[in-house]
Amino acid sequence: MLIASPALFRELKTVDLAADLVVIGGGMAGVCAAVTAARLGQQVVLIHDRPVLGGNASSEIRLWVLGAAAIMNSNNRWAREGGLLNELLLENIWRNPEGNPVIWDTVLLEKAVAEPNLTLLLNTACFACEKATDNPDRITSVEAFCSQNSTRYVARAPLFCDASGDGVLGFLAGAAFRMGAEAREEFDEPFARGDDFGHLLGHSIYFYTKDTGRPVSFVAPSYALKDVEQKIPRFRQFKAKEDGCRLWWIEWGGRLDTVHDTEQIKWELWRIVYGVWNYVKNSGRFPEAKNLTLEWVGSIPGKRESRRFEGDYMLSQRDIVERRRHDDAVTYGGWSIDLHPADGVYAHVAGSHHLQSKGIYAIPYRCYYSRNVENLFLAGRIISATHVAFGSSRVMGTCALGGQAVAVAAALCKTRAALPRDLAQGEGLMQLRRELLGLGQHLPGLPLDDPDDQARRATVTTSSEFLLGSFPADAAPVALNVARAQLLPLSAGPVPVFTVVLDVDQPTELVAELRIPSDPRHHTPDVLIGTVRIPLTSGFRQEVVLSFPAQLPEPAYGFIVLNAVPGVRWHTSRQRVTGVLSLYRSHAEKLTAVGGEDFDIFRPERRPAGRNFAIRCEPPLRPFRPENVLNGFHRPTHQTNAWVAAPDDAAPRITLTWDSPQELTEVVVGFDVDYDHPLESVLFGHPEYAMPFCVRHCRLLADDGRILHEVADNHHSHLRVRFAVPVTVRALHIEVVSTHGAPAAVMEARAYSRNLRQS
Repeated sequence: MLIASPALFRELKTVDLAADLVVIGGGMAGVCAAVTAARLGQQVVLIHDRPVLGGNASSEIRLWVLGAAAIMNSNNRWAREGGLLNELLLENIWRNPEGNPVIWDTVLLEKAVAEPNLTLLLNTACFACEKATDNPDRITSVEAFCSQNSTRYVARAPLFCDASGDGVLGFLAGAAFRMGAEAREEFDEPFARGDDFGHLLGHSIYFYTKDTGRPVSFVAPSYALKDVEQKIPRFRQFKAKEDGCRLWWIEWGGRLDTVHDTEQIKWELWRIVYGVWNYVKNSGRFPEAKNLTLEWVGSIPGKRESRRFEGDYMLSQRDIVERRRHDDAVTYGGWSIDLHPADGVYAHVAGSHHLQSKGIYAIPYRCYYSRNVENLFLAGRIISATHVAFGSSRVMGTCALGGQAVAVAAALCKTRAALPRDLAQGEGLMQLRRELLGLGQHLPGLPLDDPDDQARRATVTTSSEFLLGSFPADAAPVALNVARAQLLPLSAGPVPVFTVVLDVDQPTELVAELRIPSDPRHHTPDVLIGTVRIPLTSGFRQEVVLSFPAQLPEPAYGFIVLNAVPGVRWHTSRQRVTGVLSLYRSHAEKLTAVGGEDFDIFRPERRPAGRNFAIRCEPPLRPFRPENVLNGFHRPTHQTNAWVAAPDDAAPRITLTWDSPQELTEVVVGFDVDYDHPLESVLFGHPEYAMPFCVRHCRLLADDGRILHEVADNHHSHLRVRFAVPVTVRALHIEVVSTHGAPAAVMEARAYSRNLRQS
């Protein structure tokens, strides 16, 4: 009799692979790490144990990609993640505005297979690793098995990245890790919870329904949960037509080992899902479910938490809430600290408990490599963070940024013959951050300062400039049933006089405020500059003047707030422009209990076409100066950071002029792709295929009129042109032929005279 053994296992067909970087796990972090590294010229092997990429974002689980720009209870403005994730989300909305999870799968797979330097192994699970015989702190290879082709793979590399979610490679390699919550005292985290709440977040399984147009019956399987009303305290939250990841709170498993007990957790979640659907269909409480059928139920659970590995630094609550500065920041987060009770759907408390900071926060590079396995990068939800901080850093948008940071670090490790820790300071760190910014990654408060950029030595002129004098009252008014605000980029010096257009049903009093952020790195209007009280008489289309006798010491976004008053409506405008938003007050997020202070949340208005409020500024604002394209920021931050052409400019263009001829090999032009739009990947529908501010048709022209490059169907944030043969120019014209709907806007312009590089 032949008995299977490890030795016989090695008799399977074996494929040996050599790479510069091996990535374990093809979720959003792993995809961004692998694709970015491959684009930077690295030979990469991506090993993923599922049939499609995306992890929790894939069609197998169907959670939309969440990140810093999610509008839930947040003052984060223009915070959507940049770089490769931004590219993926923009491509997805271009092809898939309906949010079909299967189409999203194809976007991810296409990006991976398009890279010749990337070897993708799907359905392949890492199960072993080897370490150097003379160095137990260094991995030399990993072994993985593909059940679909019965093949064993051995992948060797000088560097490895664990983005597997459960940290399988880190665990096998003996990397230091934690599982479960830290005591409140260890990191001085007032938001830390106790045993009653539990120490791990659970798993969720989602389901989809479909309206068949005729009555459909449902017979529950024998294992379905019985007595839903008695066993699920939040049973009143169920809605017949709510499905997918809107049912995130159907969660369980936080009292178990969320690595090794996952199958047990999955079965309990199946019991819950089929029991809930049986309750919806057969309890008689949901007549609207008569024609609904259960179209899809997830076959694997979406995991939230398991192992967290230790780096040279552990992100904690105070890093997030206090928004601490880190000299080695390479990514950022912005989702609230979001902790769930371990008992999940069976808990007698709310399904999630949030603590929100005033804006996005930095994550240091030291969180992205193992403290004791010297060639192991960490990416995804397993990075070095406490349980409390993990409540924010775990979301997929933030994880994806970490994957890109790891990829750039891995490329630098190769060129500098370095290990991950070697880049934590000095010139290596400076280069890492510079390269990330060049790829479109945003680092809070840090502009791109690229000494190779020839555009910094040019004079910039433009064909016109948008002066923000007024938004005409040419759209329907909105009731002041809540406080509403117009967010405007103000210059240092005297505050302009503002005029708003109101409808007033009966005599009343208007209370208007001017607010600014206490820190230019966030958009929480927590500083009151002035208040005016104005008596109103009844009448329509009244022009009401708001004068705030104040001086601003530095440029800042100003919030012109009209507080709620019955019977008053503020007229809106169809005019849209980069870096300007209308908002409404949501509610105060309570931070007093954890040593912070209350602050108001202002969410973006979601009226058609992103309309602004009708307002006039005297004197007009000048936030769209030509020199903005050279300031190193590629999105609105403390100012718009954009050049915008005048609406009547028939041929908008930027011109870079040098004192002497330049031999250019590469030009990069950045466009506004509405970083305030979260661009949820699945389930949500989107009204647009492309961001209205984005330049669609663009030409690069030499000073003698030669067309150096032209693109007519752009929908991405950056145009990157590498000339096969260097071009010599004394002036470079960037001509905007058309946009996707809004006035022409350009965020950045860069030019290089050097050997062609990957980006």
